[in-house]
Amino acid sequence: MKIVLDAMGSDNAPYVEIEGTIQAIKNFKDIDIILVGKKEEIEKLLHNRLTKDEMNRIEIINADEVITMSEHPAQALKQKPNSSIAIAANLIKDGKGEAFVSAGNTGAVVASSLLIIGRIPGVLRPAILTPIPSRNGFTALLDAGATVDCKPSYLVQFAIMGSLYAKHIFGINNPKVGLLSVGEEEAKGNELTAASNELMTKTKLNYKGNAEGRDIINGNFDVVVCDGFVGNAILKFGEEIAHFMIDLIKTGIKEGGLISKIGALFMISIFNKIKKKVSYDEYGGALLLGIKKPVIITHGRANPKAIKNAIKVASEFIKHHINEEIENNIKILDIK
Repeated sequence: MKIVLDAMGSDNAPYVEIEGTIQAIKNFKDIDIILVGKKEEIEKLLHNRLTKDEMNRIEIINADEVITMSEHPAQALKQKPNSSIAIAANLIKDGKGEAFVSAGNTGAVVASSLLIIGRIPGVLRPAILTPIPSRNGFTALLDAGATVDCKPSYLVQFAIMGSLYAKHIFGINNPKVGLLSVGEEEAKGNELTAASNELMTKTKLNYKGNAEGRDIINGNFDVVVCDGFVGNAILKFGEEIAHFMIDLIKTGIKEGGLISKIGALFMISIFNKIKKKVSYDEYGGALLLGIKKPVIITHGRANPKAIKNAIKVASEFIKHHINEEIENNIKILDIK
């Protein structure tokens, strides 16, 4: 399979993308990669790093322009048709690759995916799915920012897409789905959750009703659905609270004197386990669901491991034919 990687997306591009590509090529023998970015820079970073056979699995497509994190997504796509994001999306549209991975401007990746690659037939709006660490493994949270203003029908489709993801990627046979609200009682919530709840009960989903914010991490649900405005706020808060807690532990050890430092040495394996659990590097990135081909958006601060794992997630999505299942399930439901 062939994955298209935006080589200019991350804060430390193209170094991070190239290092991640090298790791992926060495670890995943069934994956070829198309790197899109400034060809001369990419070639320098790849020089003498791989064998001839490994290099044959990499193709470089030049892109002279880069969309930065601060640019307006739609305007940047129009003004920079030769950007790495735009060219990568067009490669997917033209059938040159089977999935698109980027650590670039999220808005630009979403816009290029919608305008160039297009939605799966029947999908009303796309949704960003982010795996959130929980007591039982992970909870699939969506939408995390692709569609901020939602209708009940959008949330039902998000639930279908999230349930299929949890089934194939998390390996959960019948994922428990919840609708994010301000209380677990059916009567609680706003007009959107009330109308969405009514539609959810008519599906064949394993729908368990309202989920509260704490349910995202306590493991009571496998999939939690909300609009993109709320979901993005939760995601950003969760990312920062994880960094905050790690910093608190480090500061406590540093200021605790010799005894704290000795104690920390005995706890180092536990600390590493916690760090691994909450790090987005481990799961690669977020999936933009509802697009004709798999699109994975990873963090701008991504390191090579995150890029490698984002490529892995893309390959898993392709292997499990999740897009085909989404299209079939959306057709069956037939909501507008």
